[in-house]
Amino acid sequence: MPKPADQPAGPADRSRPTAPQSDLKPGDEAPAGSPGTGENVCRRCGGSGKVQGSACPECNGTGVVTVVIGGA
Repeated sequence: MPKPADQPAGPADRSRPTAPQSDLKPGDEAPAGSPGTGENVCRRCGGSGKVQGSACPECNGTGVVTVVIGGA
């Protein structure tokens, strides 16, 4: 008698949508383009992209972060 497989049969289901892929910055609350999110000025650098003459570590020097908006 053959040994049952330990893996599911058939191809992987690739029809399910996936979340938008992006590089999250340390100050981001969610990936860019996620529902219920938007861009906001980075609080650490005030939108300049710089802290003490170097790229801001919260926004990676962009001056903006992705934040969750709204809520209940």
